[in-house]
Amino acid sequence: MVDLKLDLNKTALVVIDVQKGIVALDRKLEPNTASQVVANVSKLVTKFRDAGMPVFLVHVTSIDGRDMLHPVTDQQVQWGSGPRPAGWAEFMEEIKPTDKDIVIAKRQWGAFYGTELDLQLRRRKIETIVLCGVSTNIGVETTARDAYQRGYNQIFAIDAMAANSKEEHEATLKYIFPRIGLLRTTDEVLKNITESNPKF
Repeated sequence: MVDLKLDLNKTALVVIDVQKGIVALDRKLEPNTASQVVANVSKLVTKFRDAGMPVFLVHVTSIDGRDMLHPVTDQQVQWGSGPRPAGWAEFMEEIKPTDKDIVIAKRQWGAFYGTELDLQLRRRKIETIVLCGVSTNIGVETTARDAYQRGYNQIFAIDAMAANSKEEHEATLKYIFPRIGLLRTTDEVLKNITESNPKF
């Protein structure tokens, strides 16, 4: 296993879709529950903020549903069209944005395409991103693949993400993430930040 050594000046946290319309939907997340994911994401957000490291909060949002993707598919996608309920795109209260966070609005699964995420990361000279959120195999994985192709180092906080099923989550962790980054727990990431600068 590669030693995790974070350069606090070149590392940012990227949180995917931890918003009321997704995490708070009346559905079950696996293998980590919604409350577990939110709790671990909140720990990461707090630590990064305290250390003065950039926090990117990404949410999927839409004006009227028509600016979203609508391909012909065999499986109907929830919230595929039409207006969202009030508060759908709001972040969970535990990670409510501060004036120092960078909020990225996206219209599709990945956080890079059609957004300024890459621009904002590069202007801050970020080389490594810690990635977490929902869903592991959709929003997080799509963002991770794009980050890989843009040359970013990645650390996946595996207990700060979840999917619709354990199988979907574990397939991404087994077959995709080890090829494009490092898999670590929330506590391992937090410990490394503290060890890199004890005052945090």
